[in-house]
Amino acid sequence: MAQALGEDLVQTCELQDDSSSLGSDSELSGPCPYRQADRYGFIGGSSAEPGRGHPPADLIRQREMKWVEMTSHWEKTMSRRYKKVKMQCRKGIPSALRARCWPLLCGAHVCQKNSPSTYQELAEAPGEPQWMETIGRDLHRQFPLHEMFVSPQGHGQQGLLQVLKAYTLYRPEQGYCQAQGPVAAVLLMHLPPEEAFWCLVQICELYLPGYYGPHMEAVQLDAEVFMALLRRLLPRVHKHLQQVGVGPLLYLPEWFLCLFARSLPFPTVLRVWDAFLSEGVKVLFRVGLTLVRLALGTTEQRLACPGLLETLGALRAIPPTQLQEEVFMSQVHSVALSEQDLQREIKAQLARLSESKSGPLPQPKARLAGAQAIFEAQQLAGVRGGTRPEVPRIVVQPPEEPRPPRRKPQTRGKTFHGLLTRSRGPPIEGPARSHRSSTSFLDTRF
Repeated sequence: MAQALGEDLVQTCELQDDSSSLGSDSELSGPCPYRQADRYGFIGGSSAEPGRGHPPADLIRQREMKWVEMTSHWEKTMSRRYKKVKMQCRKGIPSALRARCWPLLCGAHVCQKNSPSTYQELAEAPGEPQWMETIGRDLHRQFPLHEMFVSPQGHGQQGLLQVLKAYTLYRPEQGYCQAQGPVAAVLLMHLPPEEAFWCLVQICELYLPGYYGPHMEAVQLDAEVFMALLRRLLPRVHKHLQQVGVGPLLYLPEWFLCLFARSLPFPTVLRVWDAFLSEGVKVLFRVGLTLVRLALGTTEQRLACPGLLETLGALRAIPPTQLQEEVFMSQVHSVALSEQDLQREIKAQLARLSESKSGPLPQPKARLAGAQAIFEAQQLAGVRGGTRPEVPRIVVQPPEEPRPPRRKPQTRGKTFHGLLTRSRGPPIEGPARSHRSSTSFLDTRF
């Protein structure tokens, strides 16, 4: 079943390369090399100037200053003020600082620091012919109207080739998955190849483990989880999808595997990625639930989709005005889905799959829930591995052994005269004196 799932996913992506590989709705304007690129780099795009819904310049500057301050003391910020980081990610990371913030959020900067020469060695090594041929066929499909990826010999396509080849050498047991192309391309739009490579590693291994392997077992598990969440949160939509025969594997893999890079306007894609790198896979489920509600949430929308093709078309043809980043992301963050709810549903579906499925099962324990969990795991690994600087120790000398108490001489009932006569010998007989006599010491006869 898992092998058939992988074949269906590849076939679905190949059939939709001409339309769904576009990263922004602005790319539909058509190729024209003489048209001006928008502020995201798409030729002929409509995002050259900030429009309605974009924050004013003063607010952007304030957010930039906050991010500069947080990233300057990143360990302290993540240890004590992660809630502030999460809220700032929900508001959107400023475009000028995504290259600085994304590697910090996903922990790629730690991987790069611990293995400074790994990427260079992988980039210089020859790749496997099987994977190199497959990657070469997919290069021109990744955002073909973006100025970085227009030319086959440009730095965009060549950098994408190096990053994807390096990953196949870094994880030869997994190889290359076609859905990694748009993910790596979005990273390369903001980061140098080495940092993009380590971010791709973190996404594939910590955020979405089991998504890009040969069996894609985690995709099937999350598809079942998504349907269970639909049944609980959108019961009428869930019933309609069952009636028309639209299963989650017909639309969900393209959304989750590509992190919505092929399904949303590019400004909204970046906002989704900001929240995803901060809070983890929970954001993908919230975005998916929001898209389904926008497409099939009303009775009129469901009546207009009596069959399978009409329903799939509605899921892929949501009006762009409803996908504008500020409006759309506010709806995403209002979805009633917590991390505890997601983990509870994953355990339930995993138990059900283990009874009915033969083959490798997903490993949800290997998936970390966002930037805070990754930061804590890296801090713990650093302490165990001795990579963190040693904290100075305060050495306290043990106290000395207590001396025996000094005994006070017993002088009760004794006088100085008696002590003196005992030390000199027996006293000379003389007149008896009272013990309390006040006779001076000079009257004593020797």
